[in-house]
Amino acid sequence: MAKVKFNNSNNLFFQSLKKAVDDYFKTQGLRKTGNFRLYLKTIVLIPAALAIYVLLLSGLLPAAVSIVLCVLLGLIISSIGFNVMHDACHGSFSSKKWVNETLGLTLNALGGTAFFWKQKHNILHHTYTNIAGADDDIAQSKLLRQSPTQDWMPIHRYQHIYLTAAYSLTLFMWVWFRDFKKYFTRRIHNTLLQPMNGREHLIFWGSKLLYVLFYVALPIYMVGFLPWLLGITIAYLTAGIMLSYVFQLAHAVEGPEFEAVGVEDKVIETEWAVHQIKTTANFSPRNKILSWFVGGLNYQIEHHLFPRIAHIHYPALSAIVQEHCQKFGLPYHSFPSVAQAVKSHVALMKKFGQQPA
Repeated sequence: MAKVKFNNSNNLFFQSLKKAVDDYFKTQGLRKTGNFRLYLKTIVLIPAALAIYVLLLSGLLPAAVSIVLCVLLGLIISSIGFNVMHDACHGSFSSKKWVNETLGLTLNALGGTAFFWKQKHNILHHTYTNIAGADDDIAQSKLLRQSPTQDWMPIHRYQHIYLTAAYSLTLFMWVWFRDFKKYFTRRIHNTLLQPMNGREHLIFWGSKLLYVLFYVALPIYMVGFLPWLLGITIAYLTAGIMLSYVFQLAHAVEGPEFEAVGVEDKVIETEWAVHQIKTTANFSPRNKILSWFVGGLNYQIEHHLFPRIAHIHYPALSAIVQEHCQKFGLPYHSFPSVAQAVKSHVALMKKFGQQPA
């Protein structure tokens, strides 16, 4: 991948913002990592997922109830990813490294690989947000044209129609294809992966084998092939749609900007923090139930500026960020509701789906 650099020679915005945020934590006597509000989510979500799993394996429930529980399991899997794994892999769940490392492995328990995710998300996405050719989040599927510089195909004319169907496949592709592609090619899109040591190889294969055991072999043995296939498909589709929309509404909406890098090195003529402001959006920030469920990821601007601060602090930080954006003449993209954000996302994807002139 060509190198992308930011012009941080005049980073007055982030210097001022960071000082204000540091002062907030100091005056409030708060840690930047999680507290009981975050720990309580873990205590609720993980046992809830396990309880639903056991109930479904029992085979004692009516089919209609089992289907509802499979939908609920898909939602809870997503919420564990948003709340527990996401903060842990960013190192913001706890001040203790071993706690973050351990809870980061909840991603492996859900079928993914924390080792890959940290490089793909923490490094590539958070550094090169909305830069086609560097940010793997806008280059995962040729089915979707997610930036104005991506190659166009005739099928993209209809992508605003089949968006949700494409997003429903996210978890299938992630668990059964993309992780293995990363492992064997040693690449994430155009970027070489950091080398895996023996421990990481063991965790990768061990967690994949355990996943097959607990998500495939044991359920088939307990309830039969067809009930398992229907159940896991429902859970996967639900989780795929939820995961995709939450992350897409943060960047692939009207307002945030897009950049691109090709074979030559590129310099972004703004400081890194300003780039994050210009390429990111919040949605439904006043919806406390949504914020709880999605782990504060409806405050994506604050998350991109301070990924190592636990998400429970983002509502308070948003006022500080908005004040600084106004002071420095920067945009602050925010949609009042999920419906408005989804409408904007569909409109943008429809626009990207048109054949370039």
